[in-house]
Amino acid sequence: MFKKFRKIMNTYDVAIIGSGPGGYVAAIRCAQLGMKTAIIEKYSTLGGTCLNVGCIPSKALLDSSHHYEDALKHFEDHGIEIPGEIRLNLEKMISRKQGVVDMTTKGIQFLMDKNKIDVFEGLGSFKDATHINIKKNDGKSETIEAKNTIIATGSKPSTLPFITLDKERIITSTEVLKLKEVPKHMIIIGGGVIGLELGQVYKRLGAEVTVVEFMDRIIPTMDADLSKELMKVMKKQKVKFELSHKVKSVERKGNEVIVKADNKKGEEITFTGDYCLVAVGRSAYTQGLNLEAAGVQLEERGRVAVNAHLQTNVTNIYAIGDVIKGAMLAHKAEEEGTLVAEIIAGQKPHIDYNLIPGVVYTWPEVAAVGKTEEELKAAGIEYKSGSFPMRALGRSRASGDTDGFVKILADKKTDEVLGVHMIGARCADLISEAVTAMEFRASAEDIARMSHAHPTYAEAVKEAALAATANRALHV
Repeated sequence: MFKKFRKIMNTYDVAIIGSGPGGYVAAIRCAQLGMKTAIIEKYSTLGGTCLNVGCIPSKALLDSSHHYEDALKHFEDHGIEIPGEIRLNLEKMISRKQGVVDMTTKGIQFLMDKNKIDVFEGLGSFKDATHINIKKNDGKSETIEAKNTIIATGSKPSTLPFITLDKERIITSTEVLKLKEVPKHMIIIGGGVIGLELGQVYKRLGAEVTVVEFMDRIIPTMDADLSKELMKVMKKQKVKFELSHKVKSVERKGNEVIVKADNKKGEEITFTGDYCLVAVGRSAYTQGLNLEAAGVQLEERGRVAVNAHLQTNVTNIYAIGDVIKGAMLAHKAEEEGTLVAEIIAGQKPHIDYNLIPGVVYTWPEVAAVGKTEEELKAAGIEYKSGSFPMRALGRSRASGDTDGFVKILADKKTDEVLGVHMIGARCADLISEAVTAMEFRASAEDIARMSHAHPTYAEAVKEAALAATANRALHV
């Protein structure tokens, strides 16, 4: 008589729910530290929002649309003449974007295999604090045991309670990445990073674009000078802005979308277009996790509550990235994923959230790290400021990218750099110089005395530091 053998449950040191930048980096670091690791992803591809419908595809479209705009408007200035009509092939542009996404997500799968991380495809939910049920897409289920779990389920696009997203004409940042036509008039609700980046893509491709923003300035969480400069530049690019407008209704009639808003005088203003992009931010995604079964508590706005070690109220369960408080940035999530992995391994890592840079990938790019002028004033901190315009750089004139500036804020007494704010060509890369300097608590004079290659955009950082150090800028 044969004995029945019960299937042995897979047991892991760490299980990560969600394979976005925070999740997959956490998995890799856990594996590097010798832990048996599993990652659970409900979709068929790894990489989460960032790689599939966020950072990577949007940058692909930003780059492609930038090339198209250059061919239309700027090649001739460089002595490049293209015979015949320059035509847009939107289908091919979208296809290229998808190719970039596919290559990137396959790269994550390679990294999982390389680090011997078990990948489970399906919806992960807690049975209790140490057991996770995985409901697979074929309807089958599997349960694994995990000594520690990291929740890395990210976020989803937010909307307004009175808006019905049909995902055809009234859309989010997900649908706007795969449109089959260039809108005639795209109305964008929200003047933050997502709305401005995607608005610039379709403006370059020929759409009329109107940004309707509730606040009195765009990118309202960044330094006010950056807001002013970016709006000035985008207005030159023929993007329309309606600030201090409170949207109160969005209605679709056939292929037409009607948006009604009250301006700051209380007057009703009507905007009519063929597409409406709702870009009012993102919200933590915890749907389907069954957190109650594990006893994990949420805080306001549906985020997972964590302590300074990113540990929930259940000691073996952690949370990182967009699902917890703080800026919703892929690189923040990556740092948190590494931090939690090292904490579980018994190490004592640290994150300085003040030194997590923020970037807007419009052109010109916008980037910042540290404190804004508004924050320093509110805190009563005495500071000095030095700015340098990009138009004064030889490199900027050579490339034709003369918009923008670099601004450095330093402590008035100690000269320590407290914040760096920049807008211009390649600022998304330049900001890393500021992060490095501030990590080592550099003074403005330290940066001013560093040699910067000529001609480069980075010279603007040195000149701004000189300006902050007794107004010593050389080229203005």
